[in-house]
Amino acid sequence: MGEVELYEQGLEEYPRSSIITGNLAMAAWIALGTIGCWFLSPPGAWIFLAFAVVMVGVVLRKVVCTDCCYYGKWCGIGWGKLSALMFSKGDEEKFSTSLGLKLAPITYGTLTVVPVVFLVVSMFDTSRFLVSKIVVLVLLLAVSFYSGTSGRKKGCSNCRMRLACPGSAVK
Repeated sequence: MGEVELYEQGLEEYPRSSIITGNLAMAAWIALGTIGCWFLSPPGAWIFLAFAVVMVGVVLRKVVCTDCCYYGKWCGIGWGKLSALMFSKGDEEKFSTSLGLKLAPITYGTLTVVPVVFLVVSMFDTSRFLVSKIVVLVLLLAVSFYSGTSGRKKGCSNCRMRLACPGSAVK
């Protein structure tokens, strides 16, 4: 394998403001998803929360971030630094074929689809919290839409790995 082609105009490290915004969006996404699941099943909400924290905070950091050029640096959401605290550096040449790039869309899709299903099913019991369920559903869809579209495109547009990343929102 050859050396990974980096997008030279990309940021060496991201500004703290974008890292804070990205993390707030991710925290809101997980919190809203957990609340959405809670309306139907509190144990289901705990399972959802555990899945989200483990997959987003640990598994994806291992299988994506360790092979990234931002390992140990402030990437778009700051997880290069987090990954370096938990795992040793991987191989940048393996980034574009890593398991993590296949798991990431499944994980992030799950963060939206599961709570939406739980919320919709819970709405059949209209005697309790219908307005709250609708508010959580709208906010969850808004956060997930932002994270999957404009937020992602903004992060990818400044990423040095965007040429090697099959999931990049800009090429």
